[in-house]
Amino acid sequence: MVLRKSILFSVLVACALALIGGAAFAEEKIGVLDPQQVLLNHPKFQDTQKQIQQVVQSKQNEAKMAIDATSNKDEQAKIYRTKRQEAAAEEQKLMQPLFKDIDLAIRTVAKAKGLTIVLDKTQVFFGGMDITNDVIQELKKQSATQKQK
Repeated sequence: MVLRKSILFSVLVACALALIGGAAFAEEKIGVLDPQQVLLNHPKFQDTQKQIQQVVQSKQNEAKMAIDATSNKDEQAKIYRTKRQEAAAEEQKLMQPLFKDIDLAIRTVAKAKGLTIVLDKTQVFFGGMDITNDVIQELKKQSATQKQK
């Protein structure tokens, strides 16, 4: 689920930068990055994953207790769906700050390098400047700055 969100996030960022940057011009400077690598190297990723696991475990326990309390199969299915939706919403809420940090880091690096378009590396066959490591370094720099405050 995290991988799907990170891919969606990178595609949205790429589309936004393409629209803003005026992708119709031949002199566009294109950057590429590996969104999964960026996400996995976010300084807060491991802690966020632990929080998500705790939420999922809690929702599973709540679902089990509620399901055990009823014998109605339709009610059990409804409880299960509800708890899964609650867990997904919590995951999204916990991941949102990371996606925001990544978006800011991508924009910062792209601006510093004069890039007008940034695409998902897995969607590009050839070309583009790989900024994956630069974005990871920017995330680490942002994280260190936030810790000092």
